[in-house]
Amino acid sequence: MLNWRKRNDALGTVNRGDPAESGLCTLCRADCKGKCETWLSSLVGRKLLYPRDFGEITSGSGNISPVGVGYHSLRIQGYTHGADGLNEGLTDDADDCIFPNANVETEFGNEIETRCKVPIMTGALGSTFIAAKYWDSFAIGAALAGFPIVIGENVVGVDKEAVIENGKVVKAPELDRRIETYQKYYNGYGAIFVQLNVEDTRNGVAEYVIDKYGDDVIIELKWGQGAKDIGGEIQVKSLEYAKFLADRGYVVDPDPTVEKNQQAFKNGSIKSFARHSRLGGTRAKNVDQLKEEFFNSVEFLRNLGFKRISLKTGAYGMKGLAMALKFASEAKLDLLTIDGAGGGTGMSPWNMMEHWGVPSLLLHAKAVEYADILSENGYEVPDMAFAGGLAREDHIFKAVAMGSPYVKLVCMGRAPMIPGFLGSNIEGVFYPDRKEKLNGHWDELPRTVKELGETPESIFAGWYDVEEMVGKDEMKNIPFGAVALYTFVDKLKAGLQQFMAGARKFNLKEIKRSDLMSANRETERETGIPFVTEALDEEAREILK
Repeated sequence: MLNWRKRNDALGTVNRGDPAESGLCTLCRADCKGKCETWLSSLVGRKLLYPRDFGEITSGSGNISPVGVGYHSLRIQGYTHGADGLNEGLTDDADDCIFPNANVETEFGNEIETRCKVPIMTGALGSTFIAAKYWDSFAIGAALAGFPIVIGENVVGVDKEAVIENGKVVKAPELDRRIETYQKYYNGYGAIFVQLNVEDTRNGVAEYVIDKYGDDVIIELKWGQGAKDIGGEIQVKSLEYAKFLADRGYVVDPDPTVEKNQQAFKNGSIKSFARHSRLGGTRAKNVDQLKEEFFNSVEFLRNLGFKRISLKTGAYGMKGLAMALKFASEAKLDLLTIDGAGGGTGMSPWNMMEHWGVPSLLLHAKAVEYADILSENGYEVPDMAFAGGLAREDHIFKAVAMGSPYVKLVCMGRAPMIPGFLGSNIEGVFYPDRKEKLNGHWDELPRTVKELGETPESIFAGWYDVEEMVGKDEMKNIPFGAVALYTFVDKLKAGLQQFMAGARKFNLKEIKRSDLMSANRETERETGIPFVTEALDEEAREILK
């Protein structure tokens, strides 16, 4: 296994724990006092694109040709001339060909186009308690920044206040809160997804959503995710709540209805219960049966009135990948999210996350190969989003380039959550009366924050941008976590624009696979991306002749 750098002296960042390829700690804590790259980006924004202490330092890259196959083993091309994809009204004059003019907006969809200000979306934020605790920060931040957010599975099922009559939900306060929080600040860019699994389907979540919110919501079918290939899990530490979830029809382990397990919990030998969802597709014995089952689900949703439908699939093998692409194509879905192993989670079996499934870059490379086959055979390839351990602006460029022309979005799971944690901790210090509601963890600002400022306005680089959007009076209703998320996304946007300008691509649609190089031969073999010294080598030799 590769050992990722724990500390980056040039940026002044450090990981509290063991870092993953994404740059995030393997275990990301809501109470963290800093300061990985994502954490610090949530405060200082695009300033973190550059080395620290300008005027007192010089800096040099510690990067070498890495081993192994992953997004780390791709390099981004830069070119000496040209300017492709400039917006209307701009010319190829040097005064127009500047990185702020690179257009990072994107859109996806089949018949209905969903526009986004930046080419990212969140992973599914479902029934994990951390998603519920920090939802306001996540949702408001995403709405202000103009990108989609996904309400994950089981939100209705775990809600004690939800009312289910005759097997169908008639009241869902937590789901309503999540949708309406995003909609309040929605500005025409982005979207809100609601995900369905087996239990959600049984509970009538789709019917509830369409009746109350119409087609403002994108409904998402779920086959899996990069972190695991079984249903979603949460952990509960209350026997009564565990019994409640069992009564709701969930698999709860250990079984809280068994008397010996109840006694063990009361005596302390069992300290918590894990609630699990069910596997889908269990009745299908072959591809044709699964296809029929899938198309029945899509037809059911369309008959309800949903005009936008997506599919989220995980790090399954090549057969599962091919089915997801083909079925999504034939069903004319609006988006297919392909989540590779190396993804994150709120709670999944640890060794499953470590050892199951196809790693992200390998899965994504094969997805493009299969998409090309579909296209060559006359099928319309669905718009796609790539996911699985992606967190930085270089990841966005690489994933869009790798998936060109099919990939419209990069799905980020854990990274956009960090600003929510961080902002809530800071807000709880300034407003102690809000601390409990915000789930803040700090009693005072740590040194890592104080060195940036002593007031919210001086701590968050994006403060005044958000204030300009919502108005000074409304700022009192904007969580600091939302400001932090906006600030983080602004850094991603600027960094992506810089990579695009260097590649002379001033529109996201112009980014191609040829804008990438493989840093080692194994990556070249697996992805078809030429090795660094062979990329553009033929053109180079023509110049020399």
